[in-house]
Amino acid sequence: MSLDSMIQTAEQSLGLSGRPNALTNDYASREGQEYAAAPWCDEAVTEWARQSGNFAAVCPSSQDYAYTVAHAQAFADAGQWHSGIDGIQAGDIAFFNWEGNLTVAGIEHVGVVTGTSGAYALTIEGNTGDVCARRVRGANVIVGYGRPPYASAVPALAPAPLPGGPEWPGEYLRLQSSMEHDDNVRTWQQHMHDRGWSIAVDGWYGQQSDSICRQFQQDSTAHGWPLAVDGVVGPATWDATWRRPVS
Repeated sequence: MSLDSMIQTAEQSLGLSGRPNALTNDYASREGQEYAAAPWCDEAVTEWARQSGNFAAVCPSSQDYAYTVAHAQAFADAGQWHSGIDGIQAGDIAFFNWEGNLTVAGIEHVGVVTGTSGAYALTIEGNTGDVCARRVRGANVIVGYGRPPYASAVPALAPAPLPGGPEWPGEYLRLQSSMEHDDNVRTWQQHMHDRGWSIAVDGWYGQQSDSICRQFQQDSTAHGWPLAVDGVVGPATWDATWRRPVS
């Protein structure tokens, strides 16, 4: 529950690209599937806040934000808004406009400030060219920033484990030279699809299933449900598919 943990959590997403992705799927699991493929810069900030235990500080009123204007206005309503770039520092949430409309109503983008270099702010941003990446931003595009009260942050409540699903069938689902195809694969794919993952439910354990499995294993580990990231649906990953809360 600190600005360091917020930045470290954002750093773990560097290189994430495309949509849906792990961040947008998490956001959509709470707010609706239309968010899984939506512009995701503020969804990313919300998820980093949740995962790092800084949700109440970074998201005023303890609500999810995907709309950058509403997020900036919430900082303003809480007395935590600063116009322009003066005084910006690590941990601040910076809001941007690309056409020179430096008003809250004109905000188009958001990122987390990791530091400064001279007159520039260094950031990590989701959905910058549909990628999570580091950026360097100047006063000409920074509308302002919110300064979260990190010392008062409280973590978002972790949901309880869900009831278990079907018993592990005793078959390791994995990518093989002779592609695996059976009802066990189809059952796992269907539940992953129901959780919000973009996966074909065809009973074939191919490249897509392997990739989704690895993403799920990595995402589960990041959310306190450690799994080996190996692309294999064994007993632990099978169990997590049903019992791990949708985060």
